[in-house]
Amino acid sequence: MPDATTRSGGTATAEPPAVALRPTPALPVVPLTPAARAWPSPYVRLGLLLTLLAGAAVAVLVFDPQRLLTDGWPPQLGGFAAAGVFALAYGLCTVAFVPRPLLNLAAGALFGSTLGLTSALAGTVLGAGLAFGLGRALGQDALRPLLRGRWLKAADGQLSRHGFRSMLAARLFPGVPFWAANYCAAVSRMRTLPFLLATALGSIPNTAAYAVAGARASTPTSPAFLIALAAIGLPALVGTVLAWRKRHHLRAR
Repeated sequence: MPDATTRSGGTATAEPPAVALRPTPALPVVPLTPAARAWPSPYVRLGLLLTLLAGAAVAVLVFDPQRLLTDGWPPQLGGFAAAGVFALAYGLCTVAFVPRPLLNLAAGALFGSTLGLTSALAGTVLGAGLAFGLGRALGQDALRPLLRGRWLKAADGQLSRHGFRSMLAARLFPGVPFWAANYCAAVSRMRTLPFLLATALGSIPNTAAYAVAGARASTPTSPAFLIALAAIGLPALVGTVLAWRKRHHLRAR
């Protein structure tokens, strides 16, 4: 069929039909939560943890909590309220690397055997929980890739697979510093509840021995004081022997 001519005499060609384009559906955009945007990188968190620990250590050096052994407790506080405040201060001091034996002795000297043991044990669990939480939130992601040595891998595997009994043994037989055990457990895959339970149960004998020794320090020849000294030294000796015997198992892994 011939093409139609225009008025000017030209030939008009047929235009192609218009194709209707459908709009492409937009992909859903998942917005980042404020917590995800604000959460820093693992190494920034590790730096924050080290800064906090350094600041806590400096604060301990400035305030010198060991003076409780010589100066005593402030007279404004007494009884259960004083024991509660002491437990809170105990937990904070253990995070700042204050040795637990000094704090346990102070608890016994200030509050006696029973209340001193209760306060020191509460402070022990509190301090362990604080250190575990800080290490898990701020240090685990940055430190786990660094566990490459044979001994480090063996210790991490032991804590991750047998967390409760490993931590219970570490608390019953002192040898590993309290703060080191806390942060090693935090870097491992050990769960929080077994860690706290093992800490509470395993710390009772040693804490009680130091609390009794502190309460009976004025009578160093009394049977209670001598028994407390034996209870302090015997677990350390047993722990040393066990560690010496188990060294071959760790090397073999």
